[in-house]
Amino acid sequence: MTVQSVDTARPLALPLARPRESFRLLWRHTRGQRGFVWLVGIAGLLAAVAGLVAPWMIGWLVDVLLAVGVGGGDQAPAAADAAAAAGTAGGPGANAPAAAVWWAAAAVAGAGLIAAACAWAGQAWLARAAEPTVARLREAVMDRALRIGSARLDGTETGDLVSRVAEDAREVSQAATTVVPLVVQSLFTVVVSAAGLVAVDWRLGLVGLLAVPMYWTTLRWYLPRSGPIYRDERAAFGTRASRLLGGITGARTLRAYDAQGPELERIHAASAQARNLSIGVFGFLTRAFSRNNRAEAVVLGAILGAGFLLVSAGYITAGAVTTAALLFHRLFNPIGALVGMFDQVQSAGASLARMAGVVSLPVPERTARLHGGALELAGVSHTYDDGTPALHDVHLRIGPGEVVAVVGTTGAGKSTLAQIAAGLAAPTSGTARLGGIELVEADPGSLREQITMVSQEVHGFATTVAENLRVARPEADRSALVAALESVGAGWVGHLPQGLDTEVGQGGYRLDPMQLQMLALARVALADPQLVVLDEATAEASSAGARRLDDAAARVLQGRSGLVVAHRLSQAVAADRILVMSAGRIVESGTHDELRAAGGAYAELSRAWFGG
Repeated sequence: MTVQSVDTARPLALPLARPRESFRLLWRHTRGQRGFVWLVGIAGLLAAVAGLVAPWMIGWLVDVLLAVGVGGGDQAPAAADAAAAAGTAGGPGANAPAAAVWWAAAAVAGAGLIAAACAWAGQAWLARAAEPTVARLREAVMDRALRIGSARLDGTETGDLVSRVAEDAREVSQAATTVVPLVVQSLFTVVVSAAGLVAVDWRLGLVGLLAVPMYWTTLRWYLPRSGPIYRDERAAFGTRASRLLGGITGARTLRAYDAQGPELERIHAASAQARNLSIGVFGFLTRAFSRNNRAEAVVLGAILGAGFLLVSAGYITAGAVTTAALLFHRLFNPIGALVGMFDQVQSAGASLARMAGVVSLPVPERTARLHGGALELAGVSHTYDDGTPALHDVHLRIGPGEVVAVVGTTGAGKSTLAQIAAGLAAPTSGTARLGGIELVEADPGSLREQITMVSQEVHGFATTVAENLRVARPEADRSALVAALESVGAGWVGHLPQGLDTEVGQGGYRLDPMQLQMLALARVALADPQLVVLDEATAEASSAGARRLDDAAARVLQGRSGLVVAHRLSQAVAADRILVMSAGRIVESGTHDELRAAGGAYAELSRAWFGG
């Protein structure tokens, strides 16, 4: 029989930040790069102004050619006047059509060079501003993820957090370096071109304003629908990442039970949902483009029609209408780009909100110093964020040097009790104290000096054995590392290819579960805490390694207080006291012999485990 203690709770999604909070966080992390942000704006404005040169030159050239009779017609006198005015302004005048063409070509080429230089400089400055900002943002997410309570982190989907640190950070970085330049340039182009259209002729500018309500109706249709769509898409990507990660990390278990089929179906379902949402986003964006195309066709036709009437009446020249039409036509691409890139902006905004949501998680200030003493849990109850109850009115005292074992069936609340006793989770009600000081008020460094927890899920970092051990005490020298390994019977480290300097983890020497657990117990010996919490810390070992791990755990507990969530009843026998839990309550307490004689729940477990 195996007595398990896995407390189950429905995974919770990490929070999302509001748009204002997200951009406030982003702006805070632009410190040191804000000068580059302003330079990017200046470069975008200059590039937009340079883009006006071509439409103005073409319109001016039309009037010059008409003035010398190339086009002829009733508009020649007005064109001549415009050409003469252009000549007095420094152009080649109406008597030199070839020179006019060359002069216009030179102006357009020069403006093109200026625009290209501004675009290059804007990209370079934006990279200087964006990359450090995104790096700091990613570090802030990781910092908060490592500092929030273990219970809060364990209650979420691992893939959700991984997606926020990896995919969402990449989305924000990609938007900052590729989308933002285009958005800035498009915005400046729209504003400057609209101003240029009004400057050509205020009447044509009024006609161009017809596009505003048409674009506005598109935005009113687009904006309320786009936000939820992109949020759902990003959430689906997080679920897909979680499924894929679970399938990869659990591949051995799936093969052992020939359960690859059902897991692949779950992965396929998550991938299909993400795919369908992405296809829906594309269709949604296509409908937005079609609305914009309709507005452009209608308004351009209206400008050409109004221009024809104004030229016929002699109010403006054909060149002015040409310039106005080209300026309005010049709005097509930037407005289309703004709508086309809005999905990426929205997607990046959703990613930023997900990252900011992690950063917004509260990390309570803890300043109290622990100095040892008895661990006391008084009236402790705990309910998970999703409403799942775990503990009910638990009272427990572990004196200095006392070892208490906890047993019970699945879902009894043993792991939750261990997390609260280790200070990794705060009780919903009641208090957990060490030496009279509440654990929730203890400075994290002081807490870890006094209490160390080892769980069933032990992580081996992709580095040397020595650095894996120094997680517990970074300043430890090699002699201290060797002593810690010897104290738990991990002499096998000396037989590794490079001993303490052997690279382990991904890409390195592969340690089996027993060896990983021994390294975890050696970390405890190196940290030398007063209280040790072992939550099924020897459960991963095979039957051959179980005795060695039990011996190693017993050595770690010597001279220390201990709370041991027992995976095997044989671990509980040696404890000073045994607690039996059921449905979040302590239902029995006593020594092994006392509880067997009582004939209660422990006696039943004992008969099933030991026989007789």
